[in-house]
Amino acid sequence: MKKINSTVKYGPADKPPLKEWVPLSIQHVFAMFGSTILVPILVGLEPTTALFTAGTGTLIYILLTKAMVPAFIGSSFAFITPLIAISSQYGWPYAMGGAFCSGLMYALIAFIISKAGSEWIHRALPPVVIGSVIVVIGLNLAPTAMNMAMYDNNNYSLVFLSIALVTLAATVIFNVFFTGFLSVIPILMGLVIGYIFTLIMGFIFPAYHIISFEGVKNAAWFGFPKFSLPKFSIVPILTFLIVSFATICEHLGDTLVISKVVGENFYENPGLKRTLLGDGLATTWASLWGGPPNTTYGENVGVLAITNVYSVWVTGGAAVIAVLLSLFPKFGALIQTIPNPVLGGISILLFGVIASSGLRTLVESGVDYQDKRNLTISSIILVIGIGGGMLKFNLGSSLEFSLGAVALSTLVGIILNLIIPAKRR
Repeated sequence: MKKINSTVKYGPADKPPLKEWVPLSIQHVFAMFGSTILVPILVGLEPTTALFTAGTGTLIYILLTKAMVPAFIGSSFAFITPLIAISSQYGWPYAMGGAFCSGLMYALIAFIISKAGSEWIHRALPPVVIGSVIVVIGLNLAPTAMNMAMYDNNNYSLVFLSIALVTLAATVIFNVFFTGFLSVIPILMGLVIGYIFTLIMGFIFPAYHIISFEGVKNAAWFGFPKFSLPKFSIVPILTFLIVSFATICEHLGDTLVISKVVGENFYENPGLKRTLLGDGLATTWASLWGGPPNTTYGENVGVLAITNVYSVWVTGGAAVIAVLLSLFPKFGALIQTIPNPVLGGISILLFGVIASSGLRTLVESGVDYQDKRNLTISSIILVIGIGGGMLKFNLGSSLEFSLGAVALSTLVGIILNLIIPAKRR
């Protein structure tokens, strides 16, 4: 993959000075925090445990990828349905057993790639598929950003929208108009300004009073996640293994995004065998602590793209901070007070940058849309991915498998590219 960014501030191997390193890592923590704790809240797990397994899982990923890929590993939304279904029918230990095995499936695929090679990836995923999938990844997240920015418990709120716009404006100003280190931490500065704006307006206007510190007061100062052994049964295992095929497709798309943003070919070096293994073993590790399965995070890829800081030291620092937050619930509770509209304002830019990276891939790769083959493949990927295409079928009386959005559009794109004959030159 050709290097596409000539304004890199820190490459993957670069270690920023401490005075920059810490705030850059904190910026990544803020970016991932909302989604990482949302998954355990939705399925009934401990948010602090998810922080612990996300942080330690990221460190496992960094170790297995030879500290070359600046990815952050956090709670996966794809496993929400099987977690709820299996835990309600069999109990949490069996849900964790399924998650344990899904991580081992990643390891198995990684082993196969290590033996058979990854040349097939280049044939299956040419630029027209890669670029279109990256656009889907960014735009598939767009509704999440706008919902956080505009809605208070499903009710449209001008208050929320005004907070989101102030946060977004501050982020854009620091990103575009400032120079020096402040231009490298626009996400962090936008969050701080949006938070302060919300606090000040809350004192002046009751409608803006949406930050509560009650949870901070009630949270313990210190706590440690409990290690727990998973249990195994055939139905939970099969359920999670089937879902893992969808998340493996998602992993391919996420790794493509990171590769294009950084300008390095992570498919080849350190290789999919290592990125898959790191992602999978992070999930297996999380299951031993009662944490949700993990995946690479688009929010943090957006931070990479905006800041041009690709240092693995920075994402590793974010992982360490996440672990520390999990051990001190009071500090974790303080971060949880960040209002949704502040996170929404940030996400408008983060997710948009991911989609724009896909467009840049298509343009710089010279994809010819006068070629009906390219036009057909790209069009179908975009509509399925952005339009919410879904493949579902039942696995039992109360279980169902679903393949949708990014994973389904990636799979369809690969199939179309393989079966539609290329134009002869």
